[in-house]
Amino acid sequence: MLRRTFVIAGTALLAAAAAFQPATVKQAAAQEPVKVGELFSYARIAAFADPYRNGWQLAIGEINEAGGVMGGRQIEVISRDDGGTTADAVRVAEELVTGEGVSFLFGTFFSNIGLAVGDYAKQKKILFIAAEPLTDALTMAQGNRYTFRMRPNTYMQTKMLVEAGKNAGAKRWAIVAPNYEYGQSAAENFKKLLAEMDPEAEVVVEQYPALGKIDAGATVQAMLAANPDGVFNATFAGDQAKLVREGTLRGLFDGERPVLSLLTGEPEYLAPMGAEAPEGWIVTGYPWEQIESEQHTRFVEAYQAKYDDFPRLASLLGYALGYTVKTLLDTAGTTDTETLVDTLKGLKVETPIGPIAFRAIDNQSTMGAYVGTLAVEDGQGKMVDWYYADGADYAHSEAEVEAARPAE
Repeated sequence: MLRRTFVIAGTALLAAAAAFQPATVKQAAAQEPVKVGELFSYARIAAFADPYRNGWQLAIGEINEAGGVMGGRQIEVISRDDGGTTADAVRVAEELVTGEGVSFLFGTFFSNIGLAVGDYAKQKKILFIAAEPLTDALTMAQGNRYTFRMRPNTYMQTKMLVEAGKNAGAKRWAIVAPNYEYGQSAAENFKKLLAEMDPEAEVVVEQYPALGKIDAGATVQAMLAANPDGVFNATFAGDQAKLVREGTLRGLFDGERPVLSLLTGEPEYLAPMGAEAPEGWIVTGYPWEQIESEQHTRFVEAYQAKYDDFPRLASLLGYALGYTVKTLLDTAGTTDTETLVDTLKGLKVETPIGPIAFRAIDNQSTMGAYVGTLAVEDGQGKMVDWYYADGADYAHSEAEVEAARPAE
């Protein structure tokens, strides 16, 4: 009888231990952080990169302080500089995936690097959410199941500008754009959309300076020689500042020619020009100080409190990416790649500028852009008469996607 009691008691203890152990292991696993890989051209484009990093770090910090994701797990972002070249970016992506064991990737700035990492994601079957790359090819001709994009692409933003400038009256257009994937994509879209808007209009001169190496005087002079009555500009950062200075000096930007300009209203590019900012240009950008919605005000206040600085478009983008990571993980409930990809298709995410969704047909987000006109007030360029153009209204049609995008 005594032996039977001991056996029963021992069996009960073993059963209790067996029941307890999986729970303990499960609980420990639940507390492990979710590793996410991030890569960006931090050294090459600091004016955009630093505010972008501030944005996603602010978001991830808020998320982790509020309890994390997936029932209590923290998000650990392992961040790397992608070197600013396609070869370095692919190497860094490989290190993050195989060396660090991240569940997925996000980031990159330049379009050619975004395409390279997108191809890596396809080959390795790892999710990649592109932050800044704007070339259409990322989600169209070279799109794949595993690559998604946050920002409105060159087609979407160029379409916004062409629509905004449709009554400008120009018939003879000049194009100036950096000679790499983004600039070439923007130029091709402008020519296509211009022909659709006004079959009588034509492009009479095209200039493609090397990125970061523009000879602004020669570029402006070549455009003036063709006597255009409208200009489409896709340069940015230091190249754009030089172009504005030379173009103003030589009379290209004399106020008589309408100028449609991608990105120029973004604070990271507009603020450094100060009182030299061009007036009257129709631009895409981010008038952060004039947006009065409750959710955007909360974002601005949190950003200023943490960094003692004003947000740039890059800050907004990084912040929205952080909350995309949270929404994706909470909705999927797992870090399994195929489940994450299936979840992200059609996923809706709340951002400081309103809800966006990732279209299932091409993995392109419906994030839009602000469109307006530049003016100079108190020695500083600013956007006026602006409005928000919803990306859903400017994205490629289903027929266009099916014609250009490879089958999955």
